[in-house]
Amino acid sequence: MAKRDYYDVLGVAKGADAAAIKKGFRQKAKELHPDRNADNPNAEAQFKEANEAYDVLKDPEKKAAYDRYGHAAFEGGMGGGGPRGGMGGQGDFASAFSDVFDDLFGDMMGGRRGGAGGRTRAQRGNDLRYNLRITLEEAFAGMQKTIQVPTAVACTSCNGTGAEGQSEPVNCPTCAGMGKVRAQQGFFTVERTCPTCNGAGQSIKDPCTSCHGHGRVEREKSLSVNIPAGVETGTRIRLAGEGEAGMRGGPTGDLYIFIEVQEHTLFQREGNHLYCRVPVSMASAALGGDIEVPTIDGGKSRVKIPEGSQSGRQMRLRAKGMPALRSGGPGDMFIELAVETPVKLTTRQKEILREFDEISAENNPQSEGFFASVKSFWDSMKS
Repeated sequence: MAKRDYYDVLGVAKGADAAAIKKGFRQKAKELHPDRNADNPNAEAQFKEANEAYDVLKDPEKKAAYDRYGHAAFEGGMGGGGPRGGMGGQGDFASAFSDVFDDLFGDMMGGRRGGAGGRTRAQRGNDLRYNLRITLEEAFAGMQKTIQVPTAVACTSCNGTGAEGQSEPVNCPTCAGMGKVRAQQGFFTVERTCPTCNGAGQSIKDPCTSCHGHGRVEREKSLSVNIPAGVETGTRIRLAGEGEAGMRGGPTGDLYIFIEVQEHTLFQREGNHLYCRVPVSMASAALGGDIEVPTIDGGKSRVKIPEGSQSGRQMRLRAKGMPALRSGGPGDMFIELAVETPVKLTTRQKEILREFDEISAENNPQSEGFFASVKSFWDSMKS
């Protein structure tokens, strides 16, 4: 059977350029893929026919010969011997199919390779995390804090290239600078990261003696961090470009500072509000009066205790809480009373309290109500 015209096989016009030829083969590869042609016994033969056509037309020299002499260019006497094994050569299938492998499966396999020949010479540095503990007072006022961060910085000896002196990296001999190698497994060609260069695509002939070819060295870096007023535990601050230096001149990563606010001995924080538990004597709670309480800014405020106050009673000091980090005004401070029962009483104090207890039963409304409920409960249980 006479061979079909290669241009017709790929469905492109005669004299088509390289881009159109590759596009035509890509479409044929999809159309004739065995997974889509389980019921077509001729699919494999047609695929190999398309492969043979592409193998010739993708090569400028072979294409020129084919355009001038047709199929005779590759038959005895015309300097051919067949397009590298003809239709039966499985090695040719792998060679041609690999040219469109990324177009067919690039997205599924993690994206197409970028750059010239898919090389990944430079690699971005890693992002770093730094946990910073501060006091509640520091979170209230905000601050400038200097921290020491262990990180990888660009090597000054080689300016981050990883090469000694003025030497330049060379293409990896294993992958020829592609960063990936292909291996044929049956009908498919599988692409893997090059084991020699780990995907870099290049190797350094004369590595820098300071960084051993990595382009970066371990150092402790001093940084000044601005901590805004109002931060709380979990607040994250990003310092762009302060992470690890990239490999072989790649961009630097970022540094993320995570804030942890320590617990305070006097104040408890809930959002922007502060709570302070203040002990008061029985007499002060019963008679009322004024007390002085501390505030987070280091000052103090006078609070009036209403006569007959009970434990747990709260008074609000407006705008004496924490500042808002992003928007809105400051929070409030809440004073919670804790009425103390006196201990280690003298004989005279005990006598006074017994006398007071005898004449003040009617002055304890909560006790009176509680015991009335208890009596009602017991009566209902008896009946």
